[in-house]
Amino acid sequence: MERAQIHQSQARPPYFLNGTYRELPNLGIGVGLRPVHFEEILSSPKIIDWFEIISENYISESPEDLARLDAILDRYPVVMHGVSLCIGSSDPLDFNYLKKIKKLAKRIKAPWISDHLSWGKLNGAHYHDLLPLPFRKEVITYVVERARIVQDFLEIPFALENLSACASFHQDEMTEWEFYGEVVNRADILMMLDVNNIYVSSRNQGFNPKQYYQNLPLNRVVQIHLAGHTDYNAYCLDTHDHPVCDAVWDIYAEVYAKTGPVSTLLEWDDRFIPFKETCEEALKARAFQNQLTHS
Repeated sequence: MERAQIHQSQARPPYFLNGTYRELPNLGIGVGLRPVHFEEILSSPKIIDWFEIISENYISESPEDLARLDAILDRYPVVMHGVSLCIGSSDPLDFNYLKKIKKLAKRIKAPWISDHLSWGKLNGAHYHDLLPLPFRKEVITYVVERARIVQDFLEIPFALENLSACASFHQDEMTEWEFYGEVVNRADILMMLDVNNIYVSSRNQGFNPKQYYQNLPLNRVVQIHLAGHTDYNAYCLDTHDHPVCDAVWDIYAEVYAKTGPVSTLLEWDDRFIPFKETCEEALKARAFQNQLTHS
């Protein structure tokens, strides 16, 4: 079956990964693939560049789900984003899960796979939440080893995403950006940088978002997430059900100026709006990219 082609003319410079240079394409501007939009996507002209799927929605290999995914793959590149790896959990890595992820990645020819720098399992129980890690040296060592194992097993570039968090640990030995940067550098993996999460955490914890992204190894960013959040004045929640706010667009513009052309994606996961309007929100990123190109 023919698949939508990734245009290598848009590729970033080769990235040295596990002893091999790999081309990491800039897919353009995409949105998260959500079932509520399937019919509208397939009946509409192509107005977005690519889609990101939640990996767990397709590893069960439901014939109906895979048929829908195949219909998308005929027209668009697709990237996988997981929510249940739990890279920082004390439980052993789940290789049955990883085998399913690897099989799906080969099936769709995913250029990379991402998940979250979080924990969510303990003694076999899965909390189905993205819980923050303590920012400590021994945690870095633990996560680095597991991230290397995951990337080696998947045989595909692997990226970790920063979380949004309402609070931090008293036992933290460093800032989140120091922790995040050290993990990806030592594990030799990529960053899936969520700029909305930077803003939400900065509001909740009282740090300057510039201090966060100006101290990251942004050469490792393969993809940027945008999203809307709910602002309760005293705190923010990363709800993915609002348009992107001006402050987050400002962060995006500054980060994109430093990363160069990397894939950008809008997440919208609740209080859904029509697909066309979702794409219009995502495509606002193009105006910021064009300003940088012509400045």
